[in-house]
Amino acid sequence: MDYKKNVEELLKKAQKPSEEALKLHPFYRGKIQTAPKVPVRSYDDFAIWYTPGVAKVCQEIVKDPSKVYEYTNKENTIAIVTDGTRILGLGDIGPEAGLPVMEGKALLFKYLGGVDAIPLCVGTKEIEEIVQFCKWLSPSISGINLEDVEKPKCFALLERLQEELSIPVFHDDQQGTATITLAGLINALRIVGKKINEVKITLIGAGSANYAFARLLEKMGVDLGNVLVVDSKGIITKDRAEQLDPITKRMWIKTNADNVSGGIEESLIGADVCIAYSKSGPGVIKPEWIKKMNKDAIVFAGANPVPEIWPWEAKEAGARIVATGRSDFPNQVNNSLGFPAIFRGVLDVRATKVTDEMCIAAAQAIADFAYRKGIHEEYIVPTMEESEVYVEEAFAVAKKAIEQNVARNPLSDEELLKKIKERINMGREMEKVLVQSRLIKLP
Repeated sequence: MDYKKNVEELLKKAQKPSEEALKLHPFYRGKIQTAPKVPVRSYDDFAIWYTPGVAKVCQEIVKDPSKVYEYTNKENTIAIVTDGTRILGLGDIGPEAGLPVMEGKALLFKYLGGVDAIPLCVGTKEIEEIVQFCKWLSPSISGINLEDVEKPKCFALLERLQEELSIPVFHDDQQGTATITLAGLINALRIVGKKINEVKITLIGAGSANYAFARLLEKMGVDLGNVLVVDSKGIITKDRAEQLDPITKRMWIKTNADNVSGGIEESLIGADVCIAYSKSGPGVIKPEWIKKMNKDAIVFAGANPVPEIWPWEAKEAGARIVATGRSDFPNQVNNSLGFPAIFRGVLDVRATKVTDEMCIAAAQAIADFAYRKGIHEEYIVPTMEESEVYVEEAFAVAKKAIEQNVARNPLSDEELLKKIKERINMGREMEKVLVQSRLIKLP
């Protein structure tokens, strides 16, 4: 397809999901619901599932609190928590307006990962109150997915919850985006024949995604001195350190060893890789700047709905591999490849946390799945339709959790794979059965 000649058609196509969303959301009045897991053979069964029979179950949990995982759905339940301060690209629109997004996230969790996710949009913006809310909630769930929280609050909130809770806490805008970006970069570098610890990398945007991505790079042995970071004021240099958020400062002061100054243009001179998560384009990154990158340049333009530079512009300027966040261009870097499987893996071994190493294991599993299928310049990561990638990714995450001694329920490989496959398949089969039985009506 000649994308350059079809810009208007592509932009029109990009608006279609929004138009359909306004029609279908009031038709269904939400995207998720509660469904029973047990049969009701007769009304007598309520004496088993509820009172008086359930009292005996409660007493068993009092004697051994770990049995809550065996007797309830806690093991497969997480909360999606947001304060509504950074919903998509819409900004601070509040918890009510954020609920449709969180319901959509819960649908993805169930369909792609077999995870039961409860959307919880909280009516506070205060870190202390959100932390306390999550603490109060934790006895009923086995994980928290933070979503769409404004920066710099999101950094402090994630750190606090990871330190103070004994269940995994994951911020998709940080760890999720970083994981799938790393997966794409691993395969892009395989294609161009470069090594991750030898390339010069420029990060456009100093927000959640690139901060977490830099952290993963460092864990993989990349010298952050070879990385340049550009925020709204230009390249981050040593003399700007005091202007930075205290948490991100710990990472950004390690970058830019040569103290290069300037803006995006200067940051791309001699760069091998450009990872952009900044503002919607086009025109944020100019083609003439891409020409200043090294041969076989890799460009990830992740802004939505319009990338920082159109893919064909980057290609014509010399980039060999280009990825975006859009499904209508090749190489969509999509968080949906990450978070459902990552949580599937941590839940099935009852992990106490999601570590950077587990995110790297997930990225490697995603990359290796595509590599075995046959990577090329327009296929560096799998698509959501390739369902087996979720099984392999979840398995890799769970194995890493066991290796790092953060798994409270380590399983054998055979048991683990069986459990992962059953849970993932159940989410998809449930939707299919409900549609076939017309309990979910087609529009």
